[in-house]
Amino acid sequence: GFGFGRGEGMTDQELAARARDEDQDAFEQLVRDNEKRIYTLALRMTGSREDALDLAQDAFFQAWKALPTFQGESSFATWLYRLATNLCLDHLRTQKRRTQSMGPALSLDDEENGPVQVAVERSERRRALERGLASLPDHHRQVLIMRELSGLSYQEIAQVLDLDLGTVKSRIARARLSLRKILLEDGNFFDSPASMEIERHRKE
Repeated sequence: GFGFGRGEGMTDQELAARARDEDQDAFEQLVRDNEKRIYTLALRMTGSREDALDLAQDAFFQAWKALPTFQGESSFATWLYRLATNLCLDHLRTQKRRTQSMGPALSLDDEENGPVQVAVERSERRRALERGLASLPDHHRQVLIMRELSGLSYQEIAQVLDLDLGTVKSRIARARLSLRKILLEDGNFFDSPASMEIERHRKE
């Protein structure tokens, strides 16, 4: 019908159902609705704009291929978030193996260009925060990024990671403590609580 040719005004669930029937327009609308938050997630997790673009594109490509298996038991956005999170974690694990000798850093080495600079205009405090995040184990970094930087609710995180609510809450609490400890040892962070800094960071 008119107006719905490009899927405007439809819910993600309706769009996903259409996309599953190979409706390319519906899928393009899903991409438009979700690309910003998926790119932001990838950027927060990798610290590299280039990697984030690649991973976001990869996430949508994988989603298109996997759509027939999408049952709609969670929202499309949650399903996509989970898929993108796993891609980012896989990417970080392979990067970590390649750059083990460098110690943790968000500006991971790029074989051709040497170190990839993470946006130079950032303040020292923000760099300290990113170093702190990079030093955390994957499962801690993942929940903090989802909660503090992407603003997901505990319930959404539980859905994305397929964990119960209690596990999510305690994991976030432990991750915040670890991050605070790392930041205090870093010296560049003065004595502000890490969670406050992250809180501010999210609102920027």
